Amino acid sequence: MNFTLHQLKVFMVVVENASVTQAAEQLHMTQPAVSIQLKNLQSQFDIPLTEIIGRKLYVTDFGRELYGIAQRILGEVSAISYQSDSFRGMLTGRLKLSVASTGKYVMPFYLKEFLQNNPGIDLFMDVTNKTRVVKSLENNEVDFALVSVLPESVNIEQEVLLPNRLYLTGPADSKLKTSGSLNKSVFDELPLIYREAGSGTRVTMQRYFQKANIVPKIRMELTSNEAVKQAVMAGLGYSIQSLLSIKNELKQKEIKIFSVKGLPLTEHWRLVWLKRKNMSEVARAFLSYIREHKQQIYQKNFSWTEKW
Repeated sequence: MNFTLHQLKVFMVVVENASVTQAAEQLHMTQPAVSIQLKNLQSQFDIPLTEIIGRKLYVTDFGRELYGIAQRILGEVSAISYQSDSFRGMLTGRLKLSVASTGKYVMPFYLKEFLQNNPGIDLFMDVTNKTRVVKSLENNEVDFALVSVLPESVNIEQEVLLPNRLYLTGPADSKLKTSGSLNKSVFDELPLIYREAGSGTRVTMQRYFQKANIVPKIRMELTSNEAVKQAVMAGLGYSIQSLLSIKNELKQKEIKIFSVKGLPLTEHWRLVWLKRKNMSEVARAFLSYIREHKQQIYQKNFSWTEKW
């Protein structure tokens, strides 16, 4: 056997993406370079690691066995590096986060100085919808999750970071009045853009409409906050969006906010973790940092939201 750690790493990313093309993008390599590494690894074994059926890549049973072994090998290699740094007095290890998609406008500000002060920490952050965030939390795959709608099925602890206010938004050339407050009857005919099922923003919108006895006129569903913003700016409809996600669009006057009775909807961004979780040293240090600095971070980066 003469395979390399790099070949194992490439193979793992290919398996995780079920695609050579997507693996190449994630690894910042060319597609041919990934294919060569995969071929060189395969040459070490008589049993296929992957197979192509109908232009789709599938991992064989043997490939999945090798994937598990590769995970353990590369994990041990990382541990060697972390232990080396630890002996030099550095806080080392991996911090794993799962963040609800709109939380990408929040979490980096709570990570910046912590990571700058602790260069021995590797960050893994999955930005996805609420359903997948809750699943990763339930499976104990991450240290922390960032959510604005608390999961009901998981026994958690939490640290509240900041308010998450959601407003009715529309295109810059909208004829709806922006002075005064609109009645909720505005939703009778307003074409609305929804997030996909599983999104925290969608859950918050649905709760509001149900409580107000509103039957919204849904024009489309989109699977990312960025897609919703682009659709609103293009005049395809209106949406209820987090103020934190539209800062630049408001500044550029590409999106308008409309005052409606019952809005804004206010949730809170919360850092959550499993109750009785056995935290790593890195996770404990991050939580301590958050508790000590969260107010300062809010004032520096998010106090602008209060004028709305």
